[in-house]
Amino acid sequence: MLTKFETKSNRVKGLSFHSKRPWILASLHSGVIQLWDYRMGTLIDRFDEHDGPVRGVHFHKSQPLFVSGGDDYKIKVWNYKLHRCLFTLLGHLDYIRTVQFHHESPWIVSASDDQTIRIWNWQSRTCLSVLTGHNHYVMCALFHPKEDLVVSASLDQTVRVWDIGALRKKSVSPADDILRLSQMNADFFGGVDAVVKYVLEGHDRGVNWASFHPTLPLIVSGADDRQIKIWRMNDSKAWEVDTLRGHMNNVSSVLFHSRQDIIVSNSEDKSIRVWDATKRTGLQTFRREHDRFWILGCHPEMNLLAAGHDSGMIVFKLERERPAFSVSGDSLYYVKDRFLRFFEYSSQKDTQIIPIRRPGSASLNQGPRTLSYSPTENAVLICSDVDGGSYELYVVPKDSFTRGDTVQDAKRGVGGSAVFVARNRFAVLEKSTNQVLVKNLKNEIVKKSALPVATDAIFYAGTGNLLCRSDDRVVIFDLQQRMVLGDLQTSFVRYVIWSNDMESVALLSKHSIIIADKKLVHRCTLHETIRVKSGSWDDNGVFIYTTLTHIKYCLPNGDCGIIKTLDVPVYITKIFGNTIFCLDRDGKNRSIIIDATEYLFKLSLLKKRYDDVMRMIKNSELCGQAMIAYLQQKGFPEVALHFVKDERTRFNLALESGNIQIAVASAKEIDEKDHWYRLGVEALRQGNAGIVEYAYQRTKNFERLSFLYLITGNLDKLSKMMKIAEVKNDVMGQFHNSLYLGDVKERIKILENAGHLHLAFATAKTHGLNEIAEDLDAKLNGEVPNLPSGRTRSLLIPPTPVLCGGDWPLLRVMKGIFEGSLDQVGRGTQEEYVDAADADWGEDLDIVDVNGDISMTLDDDEEANEENEEGGWDLEDLELPTDAETPKASTARSSVFVAPTPGMPVSQIWVQKSSLAAEHAAAGNFDTAMRLLTRQLGIKNFTPLKSLFIDLHMGSHTYLRAFASAPLISFAVERGWSESASPNVRGPPALVYNFSQLEDKLKAGYKATSAGKFTDALKFFMSILHTIPLIIVETKREVDEVKELVIIVKEYVLGLKMELKRRGLNDPVRQQELAAYFTHCNLQQPHLRLALMNAMIVCFKAGNLVTASSFARRLLESNPAENHAQKARSVVQAAERNMKDAAELNYDFRNPFVTCGATYVPIYRGQKHVLCPYCGSHFVVDQEGEICAVCNLSVVGSDASGLLCSTAQIR
Repeated sequence: MLTKFETKSNRVKGLSFHSKRPWILASLHSGVIQLWDYRMGTLIDRFDEHDGPVRGVHFHKSQPLFVSGGDDYKIKVWNYKLHRCLFTLLGHLDYIRTVQFHHESPWIVSASDDQTIRIWNWQSRTCLSVLTGHNHYVMCALFHPKEDLVVSASLDQTVRVWDIGALRKKSVSPADDILRLSQMNADFFGGVDAVVKYVLEGHDRGVNWASFHPTLPLIVSGADDRQIKIWRMNDSKAWEVDTLRGHMNNVSSVLFHSRQDIIVSNSEDKSIRVWDATKRTGLQTFRREHDRFWILGCHPEMNLLAAGHDSGMIVFKLERERPAFSVSGDSLYYVKDRFLRFFEYSSQKDTQIIPIRRPGSASLNQGPRTLSYSPTENAVLICSDVDGGSYELYVVPKDSFTRGDTVQDAKRGVGGSAVFVARNRFAVLEKSTNQVLVKNLKNEIVKKSALPVATDAIFYAGTGNLLCRSDDRVVIFDLQQRMVLGDLQTSFVRYVIWSNDMESVALLSKHSIIIADKKLVHRCTLHETIRVKSGSWDDNGVFIYTTLTHIKYCLPNGDCGIIKTLDVPVYITKIFGNTIFCLDRDGKNRSIIIDATEYLFKLSLLKKRYDDVMRMIKNSELCGQAMIAYLQQKGFPEVALHFVKDERTRFNLALESGNIQIAVASAKEIDEKDHWYRLGVEALRQGNAGIVEYAYQRTKNFERLSFLYLITGNLDKLSKMMKIAEVKNDVMGQFHNSLYLGDVKERIKILENAGHLHLAFATAKTHGLNEIAEDLDAKLNGEVPNLPSGRTRSLLIPPTPVLCGGDWPLLRVMKGIFEGSLDQVGRGTQEEYVDAADADWGEDLDIVDVNGDISMTLDDDEEANEENEEGGWDLEDLELPTDAETPKASTARSSVFVAPTPGMPVSQIWVQKSSLAAEHAAAGNFDTAMRLLTRQLGIKNFTPLKSLFIDLHMGSHTYLRAFASAPLISFAVERGWSESASPNVRGPPALVYNFSQLEDKLKAGYKATSAGKFTDALKFFMSILHTIPLIIVETKREVDEVKELVIIVKEYVLGLKMELKRRGLNDPVRQQELAAYFTHCNLQQPHLRLALMNAMIVCFKAGNLVTASSFARRLLESNPAENHAQKARSVVQAAERNMKDAAELNYDFRNPFVTCGATYVPIYRGQKHVLCPYCGSHFVVDQEGEICAVCNLSVVGSDASGLLCSTAQIR
């Protein structure tokens, strides 16, 4: 059984496949009807109007309808497109067991526990006939697929066949009145429109199911006596043919397979059984652990079955339908109907070569699975699942391309899979020993090779090479050298397809495709929601593959798309140009013509074959939102422009590609305020003042216009703006414009007219206009404001603009490959914004002519300047032949003003090129730096590193001030920069921390330790520990020195923390223990002597003479100063006189140990412990998952890859 789809739900009592779509209806015991897409595995809809269990459901063959019947005595007809019930048929008086549409007539047959069968007309919504005769519940009633018959099964232990031929005549409207009268009589007094043809008796218990054979005069039935009976019928009688026994409980449902000569049944014994309909023997049994089966459904056209059980349903196939085939050059070898066949692509000639052996086992799924062909020896290897996996070797005679009737005596053998690996050698997988047997054509073992991974299948991977598949990876294995050539982690691979040049391979899984090269280096992965079926490489290196529903393509970079929709699945064998050759599930060769333009266009873009791109754009109808989105995504918005007709999309693409001219044309067509505003923003970014002005004029955005004229120094137009504001009575606009112009008198006049006499006086007085100030003084009657005296006056005069008039100079760049050839749109609108400024802009505003012309035309000399823009450059003409296709630029502006592609920020280059956390921090990418440190060193507490991160970032950048009002310009400072370096090659960032600084801090820490300044020393050592993760060195020797420094500093930090804690304790026993542990830290010799001296004194004073003498002896061994040696000898002598300890310590100097960095207790050799992944400190197991108490950075016991502080480690 090949399970295709499975659901979990309440008990499924009814099932029905849709004849065309991949849908199945399941009616549940809970009263819900579910509509599933079994191909996608999704629930499409649910219908829940029935009250109580729904036992029967059926799709109409051609209409968007289905019918259901339930325990509420109702038959409901639904329209699944409208998602609702159309009407309800009432008449049954008890539970309805099954319902079914007739394949031609507008009839529904229903079976009920009221012991009747009813036939309904769903168009007139009436009951045509009631079939009575059963004397117990009728469990099922089904129409014959071709004839006017109904079969029914009942708990009265009988199967009845009914002739409903008279119904056809009844449904035809009678022509004359006499016939109509006789029909009325029949309706009143019970006409004979359905009669019992046969009553089949033979079951000992109630019959649960009966169904017709699709073509033969056979009936199969299943009953509570656990038996399945086959009945044959002719025109006059019906009789029992055979009984199939095997089920252990009531048989729920049984049917003939629509395409194979088998019977399928299921039962309350939790099994599905498959029987040979001709031999009448059991073929296979499929069992569930806990679920009883209730219903079976068979797809009317495909090789699919469905079974409903207590907790859901399954959709399954009994056998694989993929034909075994092998392609060799211009020919295809494949197996069909127990024959090996040959198909020649060039002539499309299909020939039967030789018959192959039928499998002796009476079981399903024993047909050929794979086929391997050796062209030089004309030999064929066919593998199947017979005997748990076996192969057959046929050598095809050269003259046998005619129908052969005798089966060759093939050479056979047992093996998981077998493939040719050389001209006359083939490899067989022996799963039990996980080795490959290499055999010759005589089926003799030539060589044995153990495989590098646990392999369950082998595939061809070039001469002498095998591709071995395990559950989660594939490897390429060289049989000669017995070595692995490539290794790749994958999901379970089903098929392997090599390109013609053997440079690329596609690994097909159930729902994914992995593309790799011949060494199994991963290129890309595709994921599909629908099952992947087959694939092949075309001549351009594009992988074409099929799913259940589509033919698709995959480009070398992983981009994919749909080429064609399929009605039925096919298996691609070969691709020639635009023709795909494939085999269908019936083993027939088909050729499908495809349109390859889309993927060839994308491939040309990918490989930068712009000439091909141009040709395709001009000659083909490439269009659609998907293509536009693809071009945008790949950075070709200017190409996407030429596929688009919608003006809004054109406008967006034009802005994205910086094509102002097309944006202007589209904005005119759209003519909406928002689009003009966005056009103005983009034009301002490009410094195209003319279009900015035009956009602001169209939206009447006076404030922005005034500011534009201010920054471009266009004082004439600014004064016109002031007049327009005056006419519009816009006082604030008028005042702003006078301020921009530096027109003090106008400002005073505006303030005076607005009634702000005090402000007007202050303005006049400040700017030295004494006469006006006196006039205002008179108007104010002397109540003038007091102006501050003794201060330097700062007059409000606008600054001189940086760039006066005209557009900004733009970088001259080469025209894009697509610009000249494609840019035909907007040809007539290139300079329209210049003329637009000439339009009666004043009239639009309803302004009278105030003090002359204020229509805001561009000056003639400005237009002349724009036309003769190239005059000063002395550009010489190119002497080109007349027939050369020179891209014609529409204007000088369009050839120059092509916005260059912005470069990548240096900080982004640093991040892309580096795996070192310090360089990520220097680039400002703190989050990736933290992720790297977590992965490399297990660091989780970043608080101590915050200031270091900021220092690194600030230290790798410098800042320049341009203008007073402009923001600072940031520059990246590179490590090892020199004037001779190429400007296009970016070096790594300069870092503020280096290894030599740490050496200086280490010396300072040593000095503070010697002086007994433990707090200061601890700060130095902690600083070193926190800085090391952000240090970068050049050589591997320096890497070793950094790692050694971590170990040294860690020992000091641990020792100093214990000593500082000891000094804060009052417990004498704990004080002695901590002093003792300090002596076991790996310290410099002078510091170790001091620690031993300290521990000796502490223990001696506390009366622990034995322990004190152990420290004294260690001290004497370290060659101490004479005064220290004298004290040590005294302690030894005192201890020898009195060999005892006053208190028992948790310390054994004879047993080697390390100290826990958190609890400060000894961890003796052999005890379980955990480590800090960064500093390597030891901890008791309870501390796992806590922040390390020594370095205060990493999580104790976490996984980490290790310190990475040099590019030399990566290389």
